[in-house]
Amino acid sequence: MTDWQVLAEKLSAKTGRPPGGARATPLAGGDINRAFRLDTGGGRYFVKLNDAAREQMFVAERAGLEAIEHSATIRVPRVYLTGADERCSYIIMEYIELRGVVDSARLAESLAAMHACVEARFGFHCDNTIGSTPQPNDFCDDWIEFWREQRLGFQLALAAENGMPPRLIDSGARLAQDLDRLFDDYRPRASLLHGDLWSGNRGADDNGEPVIFDPACYYGDHEAELAMMELFGHPGERFFAAYRERFPIDVGYPLRRDLYNLYHLLNHANLFGGGWAGQAQGVIDRLLAQVA
Repeated sequence: MTDWQVLAEKLSAKTGRPPGGARATPLAGGDINRAFRLDTGGGRYFVKLNDAAREQMFVAERAGLEAIEHSATIRVPRVYLTGADERCSYIIMEYIELRGVVDSARLAESLAAMHACVEARFGFHCDNTIGSTPQPNDFCDDWIEFWREQRLGFQLALAAENGMPPRLIDSGARLAQDLDRLFDDYRPRASLLHGDLWSGNRGADDNGEPVIFDPACYYGDHEAELAMMELFGHPGERFFAAYRERFPIDVGYPLRRDLYNLYHLLNHANLFGGGWAGQAQGVIDRLLAQVA
């Protein structure tokens, strides 16, 4: 059992607000962590718990949220504490009441501004997770090499360990060697990315301001973010029209969209099995036909 009063006192030491009587309410949603609303004498907070050994996952989540917050482009929950005791690891952050439907144009403006925050190299200053899968983020000067080794190659290696069909592994490896052909005349910048921006990780606050959360941040091609948004919960054409006004989208994006979403399909295959491997194989076959 979590000692909520102890967490409230740690929050009080961090924020200077009174701890009061801590009261935790379980919240629905999320397959990886246990989520709670924590009410104390000093305010209301959102808390996620996991096994004590998963503390680094929350440390990496904090790093991503703080990177986005420091960009001053789109709202994210402010993180107050991460830590672990003998019972569990935790992250405690601002509780944001999400209401209504996200205004797609406002979301597009904010994300385009975030994607305009660039680094010299691709990657991130720490590894994190995509779902519950480790996501390596070693800095790299070359985007194609980064995607080949730390995204596509990493997932294919996991697929081999998980006993996926040899054809999937072999054809995926052939695709990885030919990635250059999907980037003719296109050189992406290292944009700040949320990294896991499906529809369940975005919302709007009381004022209609877009909010994003549960990041898997890194610096990479902005097309990878847009592709993921189309894979699980398309934001709509109004979003893309507003986005293009602020950040041009290359004509080759529809082809690379499949490549970027292959990463997430392989991740789902590794996490959940089922028909995800077949979907990934179909994408690999289409892309190999394009680079042949």
